Amino acid sequence: MSNRSSFSRLTWFRKQRKAVVSASDKKMPNGILEEQEQQRVMLLSRSPSGPKKYFPIPVEHLEEEIRIRSADDCKQFREEFNSLPSGHIQGTFELANKEENREKNRYPNILPNDHSRVILSQVDGTPCSDYINASYIDGYKEKNKFIAAQGPKQETVNDFWRMVWEQKSATIVMLTNLKERKEEKCHQYWPDQGCWTYGNIRVCVEDCVVLVDYTIRKFCIQPQLPDGCKAPRLVSQLHFTSWPDFGVPFTPIGMLKFLKKVKTLNPVHAGPIVVHCSAGVGRTGTFIVIDAMMAMMHTEQKVDVFEFVSRIRNQRPQMVQTDMQYTFIYQALLEYYLYGDTELDVSSLEKHLQTVHGTTTHFDKIGLEEEFRKLTNVRIMKENMRTGNLPANMKKARVIQIIPYDFNRVILSMKRGQEYTDYINASFIDGYRQKDYFIATQGPLAHTVEDFWRMIWEWKSHTIVMLTEVQEREQDKCYQYWPTEGSVTHGEITIEIKNDTLSEAISIRDFLVTFNQPQARQEEQVRVVRQFHFHGWPEIGIPAEGKGMIDLIAAVQKQQQQTGNHPITVHCRNSMNSATKWYKILLIYFLIMLISNEDSCLKIFFNLMAHRESSFSPTPWL
Repeated sequence: MSNRSSFSRLTWFRKQRKAVVSASDKKMPNGILEEQEQQRVMLLSRSPSGPKKYFPIPVEHLEEEIRIRSADDCKQFREEFNSLPSGHIQGTFELANKEENREKNRYPNILPNDHSRVILSQVDGTPCSDYINASYIDGYKEKNKFIAAQGPKQETVNDFWRMVWEQKSATIVMLTNLKERKEEKCHQYWPDQGCWTYGNIRVCVEDCVVLVDYTIRKFCIQPQLPDGCKAPRLVSQLHFTSWPDFGVPFTPIGMLKFLKKVKTLNPVHAGPIVVHCSAGVGRTGTFIVIDAMMAMMHTEQKVDVFEFVSRIRNQRPQMVQTDMQYTFIYQALLEYYLYGDTELDVSSLEKHLQTVHGTTTHFDKIGLEEEFRKLTNVRIMKENMRTGNLPANMKKARVIQIIPYDFNRVILSMKRGQEYTDYINASFIDGYRQKDYFIATQGPLAHTVEDFWRMIWEWKSHTIVMLTEVQEREQDKCYQYWPTEGSVTHGEITIEIKNDTLSEAISIRDFLVTFNQPQARQEEQVRVVRQFHFHGWPEIGIPAEGKGMIDLIAAVQKQQQQTGNHPITVHCRNSMNSATKWYKILLIYFLIMLISNEDSCLKIFFNLMAHRESSFSPTPWL
């Protein structure tokens, strides 16, 4: 895809965070109530001005069009969404409304059209046993590429697996959690381990891989029939777990990675991909539209979201349920257009580095610098950094421009009667397999050392990685937050040094950390924390080789295996020239990927964009 400068996310990202409203306010900003206690999805009334025509957008105009639509709190996006046909007028729903089928519907007003519903084989002696709340949905060019289904109910799980078998589906995409806001959104239709028989379909769990944004489960399914068993089939379930209870994901990057994995795992000649959320219209429609429009981008160099959503609503009403989901589709498409696919297989890493090292752009920049430039062009969203910008908290920052976003900042316990004591300049960063696996923070200041140790204690961090010296070029880079000998107390926490060894470029220090609170139980008062202090970074320039960093990675991996997967606290200095900064980021990301045990694929460098809002620009790694 074409390389473009990053889109200004001012209004759009503000909407995303506003979407994550309090649990007590269940009404979505667009007027839709998502699957509430009455188990009915409230549908939007249509725009009184009647339908309006929206035309395809050439990809080179996509950024500007989104900027225009995002103005005035996304007013034009709402207008466009409200101009969509609902899909109810064009179809009939006789089968779905039959008395025998009503209990099979999770929501009484989210039903499949008669003309596009998935028809199961009739079970002898059981009326209406050919019914399931699922609809065929076309892809960009492929007819019936998808089946959009509701999340199975307990009484429809057998039908769900019968559908998967009869339709020869090899991939299930799950876009909801089993429970959200304490309400069941989907009955668990698979065994945690071993095998279980649903109706006459035996389902055996073959594998389960949990990643930070999604889980991949592999099932072997086989019908148990009186006339003998048929050959088993392998079915992959990809379960996206990062969709928030309210609104849409903060960034579309995780969804784009997820969608790519779905495409990779789905066999070429398999049946329709089964996609479900809870109602089978909102998140399900969003996923399908993004997939189709990415294909349209490649083929026609344009997107037509309005027309495609209108078309698939004729196959299943209310596909894409909220204006926020509709806006999210555009943002995902822009993200894909600007940055493309950023994953690299391990086997192609060396070739890629050779290519970008030897590539010169029209601006006479080497390829690596051009890649880095795309990241540095990402706008820092100051409107989402309100806590760090409070006057009381700004003095806690080493560099006032480098503060955490509100959505992933590390929150401390509030001291009684003392405002702002829940703040520290630190951010949670996802690993490969685990959310919030890292805490990225600045080198402590003299007046923030107590907060630093409170953070280490409260978040049970057993590992500290220090990537700077206390002083460099006669400038303070980090307050020495540990004692050279004996012990030191900061607030309610005492730190005693037990061991200090130097191994080549790494100092390893063991601290006995004691929480001095009388009400704490004895076994909870003392903890061992290990610090890995990397000395291999020169004051000017970059390391001559990467061996020291590899040794550091190995040491931290071993420590994590021994202490459990609690957050790893990483801190560094702040100011460096751009070339040095780039190489340091690259090595730090290697550290993240390898500690996280990513075996098959390294999202080298560009996958930093998955954390760029939360760590790259505002978070003080450097």
